[in-house]
Amino acid sequence: MLASKDNNTQAEEVYEPNTARPADSVYKVDQLNLWYGQDQALKNIELEIPEQQVTAIIGPSGCGKSTFIKTLNRLTEMIPSVKTTGGIYYRNQDIFDKKYKVELLRTKVGMVFQNPNPFPKSIYENIVYGPKIHGIKDKKVLDEIVESSLKGAALWDEVKDDLKKNAFGLSGGQQQRLCIARCLAVEPDVLLMDEPTSALDPISTLKIEELVQDLKKNYSIIIVTHNMQQAGRISDNTAFFLNGEVVEYDRTDKIFSSPDDKRTEDYISGRFG
Repeated sequence: MLASKDNNTQAEEVYEPNTARPADSVYKVDQLNLWYGQDQALKNIELEIPEQQVTAIIGPSGCGKSTFIKTLNRLTEMIPSVKTTGGIYYRNQDIFDKKYKVELLRTKVGMVFQNPNPFPKSIYENIVYGPKIHGIKDKKVLDEIVESSLKGAALWDEVKDDLKKNAFGLSGGQQQRLCIARCLAVEPDVLLMDEPTSALDPISTLKIEELVQDLKKNYSIIIVTHNMQQAGRISDNTAFFLNGEVVEYDRTDKIFSSPDDKRTEDYISGRFG
């Protein structure tokens, strides 16, 4: 049995990895609670995220979707008022353990945000930024990383002759795929996507959705989306969040065709949210 602890204070008790967990589980979230000051944003979240599948997080605005996904690579702890209890295990390792290096976690668990955020650098320099930080200096190796990452993000054919151009010259959809390529350059295991298409036009959205389907062959993807049709199209599993709690979590086809909770049915059918 896991004992709860405040992850923002020193404590003698620490979580021990549950080695009995199925090997195909990339994340296990156990009794996760999170507060912004006195306001509780997440309440007793328990989820197990399978690998090499797309897991969608849906729910109305302010229900805790983005907060949850940001806890998975410890971005929320950058906010001084945040306090968490409970456990998050990535590959059987407690990410809140004081010995677990956040830099390693964020290398293995990449993040793509709602609005494209390329660096004010060339396309090439955007991609090699992470590998250079990790000590890769060989130009030939960096060139190979750039090509493979851009191909992985379905962007290579569009920019291969313009690698020296500033990334801000790309369209919004291209910038978002560049940000995905930047994540791929450091060889992550998981991709977190926080409403990655909400600022894009329909054509760019379709390209990102097609890309997500292709990427799940090699990566585990967790995506927050407010678009019910998108969740139904691209995800294997769906978790419905409401008021900081997980109301229901199941295979996407089950959630959308015959949910167990009436609140899930009401949200998906557009009765609220």
